[in-house]
Amino acid sequence: MKFVIQRTTHASVTIDGEIHSEIDKGFLVLIGICDADTTDTADKMIKKMIGLRIFEDANGKTNLALKDVDGQLLLVSQFTLYADCKKGNRPSFIKAGSPQHAEELYRYIIEECKKQIQIVNTGVFGADMKVSLVNDGPFTIVLDSDEL
Repeated sequence: MKFVIQRTTHASVTIDGEIHSEIDKGFLVLIGICDADTTDTADKMIKKMIGLRIFEDANGKTNLALKDVDGQLLLVSQFTLYADCKKGNRPSFIKAGSPQHAEELYRYIIEECKKQIQIVNTGVFGADMKVSLVNDGPFTIVLDSDEL
């Protein structure tokens, strides 16, 4: 499982020219899922993401977590995080999870995050989405379950 976490002051998902969802201060999280991923993998990734202390405290140090700043989440499924670009110039996506498995885990991640974070918004699984953000910092963290 891969999470690309971007600290943001604003982010949104637009589908068919209409804003589907948006957040203010918090994380835009692009989520890649492979077939080997489980709910245990998701739980580990969620715990690490929510615990990341990458917001500034009163002294300007990155010492506060998402909950500490009443941060919001925008969770977007993105199978392209599993692109394999080793051969040629056209990426292969065979390492990405099957749509059924990926959607099931994506929905699990959403529900688990809602238990801990007050505002959790999402993209639409499999939709053609336009994702916008103001990356605060910029601050981007890549979490890979194989490295945790």
